[in-house]
Amino acid sequence: MFYVQRDAQGQLVRVEAAAWAEATETLPADHHEIQAWFANAAVENSLKQLKQSDLEMIRVLDDLIQVLTQKGVIRVTDLPPAAQAKLMDRTQAREALGGLSQLIDDEETGLI
Repeated sequence: MFYVQRDAQGQLVRVEAAAWAEATETLPADHHEIQAWFANAAVENSLKQLKQSDLEMIRVLDDLIQVLTQKGVIRVTDLPPAAQAKLMDRTQAREALGGLSQLIDDEETGLI
């Protein structure tokens, strides 16, 4: 059983497993509104995780491109002009912040 609170339009605005003062009704766990509420929460959580992962992967790819260019495996000019411009912008911003040394946490463990 879940305790819920609705807005003026009858939409769920809060769902909790424990009772609280503003709860206006209870709904069983298998109720379609409860199922939809938790499905939306799961989707939102997954999207947040993907967004954070995207930000972390950008850093990894940026570092990878830097290493490959420094080792002569690729040249920046091998990339499309739009990618070159974005990399140059990022390189300038990183240099302004002190370079690569502070981007990866030295205490992180595991392999890429």
